[in-house]
Amino acid sequence: MAQGRRVERVAALIRKETSELLINGIRDERVHKGMVSITSVEVAGDLQHCKIFVSIFGEPNDQNDVLEGLEAASGYLRGELGRRLQMRRAPEVKFQLDRGLEKGTSVLGLLNQLEDQRQERGEIPLGSDELQPD
Repeated sequence: MAQGRRVERVAALIRKETSELLINGIRDERVHKGMVSITSVEVAGDLQHCKIFVSIFGEPNDQNDVLEGLEAASGYLRGELGRRLQMRRAPEVKFQLDRGLEKGTSVLGLLNQLEDQRQERGEIPLGSDELQPD
């Protein structure tokens, strides 16, 4: 159990420090083409590998550039994480695009369009959006 908490703690610290480095540390212009959010961090049980899931707001071409810039900076990030977290051996960092927010936003947009269309046609009976008893 203690091992699991340690991995979670390291993942939280990596997320915090990487967020800071995205703002103030990485100088690669590609990384700053879009707005980058770290959605989650997964760290292997042996603390040797780390996946950082990012959401990138911007044009698709810019998203690819940002991801390439992040991958190019992964060696720098690994060194900084090792220094900041005082780890003897910092985990190997791999970035992965998280499309969850993107998908959620598009689904919400579609739902809103459907609701607008139904209201325009008067298809929504009054009170139908309220919870009905079972």
